[in-house]
Amino acid sequence: MSAENGIVDLFIIGGGVNGAGIARDAAGRGMSVILCEKDDLAQGTSSRSGKLVHGGLRYLEYYEFRLVREALIEREVLLESAPHIIWPMRFVLPHSSSDRPAWLVRLGLFLYDHLGGRKRLPGTRTLNLATAPEGAPIKPEYRKGFEYSDCWVDDARLVLLNALDASQRGAQVHTRTACTSVRRNGDLWDIEMTEGATGRKIPVRARCVVNTAGPWVNDIIGRVAGLNSARNVRLVKGSHIIVPKFWEGRQAYLVQNPDKRVIFINPYENDLALIGTTDIPYEGRPEDVKADASEIDYLITSVNRYFKQQLAASDIVHSFSGVRPLYDDNAENPSAVTRDYIFEVDARNGSAPLLSVFGGKITTFRKLSEHALEKIRPFFPAMAQGWTSRGALPGGDMPAADFEQFLGDLRARYRWLPMDLAKHYARLYGTRAHALIGSATCLADLGQVFGRLLREREALFLMETEWAQTPQDILERRTKHGLHMTQGERDAFASWCEQQLKAA
Repeated sequence: MSAENGIVDLFIIGGGVNGAGIARDAAGRGMSVILCEKDDLAQGTSSRSGKLVHGGLRYLEYYEFRLVREALIEREVLLESAPHIIWPMRFVLPHSSSDRPAWLVRLGLFLYDHLGGRKRLPGTRTLNLATAPEGAPIKPEYRKGFEYSDCWVDDARLVLLNALDASQRGAQVHTRTACTSVRRNGDLWDIEMTEGATGRKIPVRARCVVNTAGPWVNDIIGRVAGLNSARNVRLVKGSHIIVPKFWEGRQAYLVQNPDKRVIFINPYENDLALIGTTDIPYEGRPEDVKADASEIDYLITSVNRYFKQQLAASDIVHSFSGVRPLYDDNAENPSAVTRDYIFEVDARNGSAPLLSVFGGKITTFRKLSEHALEKIRPFFPAMAQGWTSRGALPGGDMPAADFEQFLGDLRARYRWLPMDLAKHYARLYGTRAHALIGSATCLADLGQVFGRLLREREALFLMETEWAQTPQDILERRTKHGLHMTQGERDAFASWCEQQLKAA
């Protein structure tokens, strides 16, 4: 199903995790694909998550058993496919008798352990927080706790690796290029893309349009395609704060609040902690979302309720906020709005379908992608079967999906590479670290140093192979170097990036 006469099978709008996942799956099935993103890959919701591959323990309270089971199964699949950017994490849940009763928590954790056929991750255990080392930072009034497993993920890199795999399988990926018009013309779609930098119009013809625009999904249907939909997304804002890590150990924490919401306190970037999230209705433009003072106060209060070390707003290193485009199921409580996904297929006379995706979550993006392609199978009867459940993402093809073994092999091969830099390259790039290092035989060969671990060779690698164009692309999404650099270092790096773009 390769492109014929300039006509592609799928034109995908939106470079978040769902768009990139569908592009990868479709390209791997031999379909011709164009992915169009108006900004950078993962610039919106998909880089502003809690950075977890998890089943959604709290969704059990809302009877989302199908979603939780699917997410738990996917947790194992994704862990196998990308062990460099996804890894197990243990979560400690201090119990408060004034919130959910202990029997309900135990029941939820029992279901969590068994609903998805857990294989690789250790199960739940009960903790005496008065004696267990995990209880050291917790206030003495919380004596009982539970510990369970989920996984960490570098969300922005998950999107990038799906787009990269799609590209390597033949898909065209256009960043900073908006889809400005979509119109049916018989059995095809006439599409116009507009480059952000030049304003150049690029015409495209496609057999099917896939709308994964996230918070903008209804805007694409109405303004860009000139159609109507009976479905809507409900925008819910989730904010996070980042502070210096204030406990010993690699474990994360999950705390309950009297309003039944839960807050994650996760180790982040070795010496930092990521705290979130809030769940509040959002009415503004998705582009303008940011954490407000009341959300920051809510998160700090939630942490201070449980931990001996008390946080203040002055401890915050960084904050970010994302808009979750949840399918509007009319739930009154934003936390109860379904995290499941819904598809809508708009077709005329059995051809030229427009597939729109409503909702979804990071953990289930791969399964969502499979289901999306099954929805349009009637229009592509020769479509191959799904394959992504057994395919490693770029860099994840390490023996036995064993990150520690790969890191050891990397250090043995490049003995001149310091441990912190070797681990950074292994974590972000996996087996692609060899391509990044290239012919370098010493640290000096990696070029100018911009910050603690950021060197010129890595920045050029990101520009050449991962669609990075701006300092923010590199410092915030491709990596998290920006969190560890001074303002002066960031300014100097921005000047270097500008010089590179002029020279290109």
